[in-house]
Amino acid sequence: MDFSNAFLAGILGGLIRGVVGIVKYFEKNQKNSKINWWYLFFSLFTAGLVGGFAGVFANHSWEFAFLAGYAGTDFLEGLYKIRLQQKFEI
Repeated sequence: MDFSNAFLAGILGGLIRGVVGIVKYFEKNQKNSKINWWYLFFSLFTAGLVGGFAGVFANHSWEFAFLAGYAGTDFLEGLYKIRLQQKFEI
């Protein structure tokens, strides 16, 4: 799988994860339904960007890149811990 397709699949996964998070937030806080559009767009942009990079790191198939994008920061943190542990193994 090439770089651009993995990046796009990751972005899609990240954006879906961002929308799910926002919907869950508004379901929990129904009485406070005022939308801060700047925060909404920034959150979705960040989720897409992190998802895109996670998708590139998981460049195996578009499905795996999508799932890595959905998991986003959790995926990158786990990958970092694995790589760090491998670096210090004897």
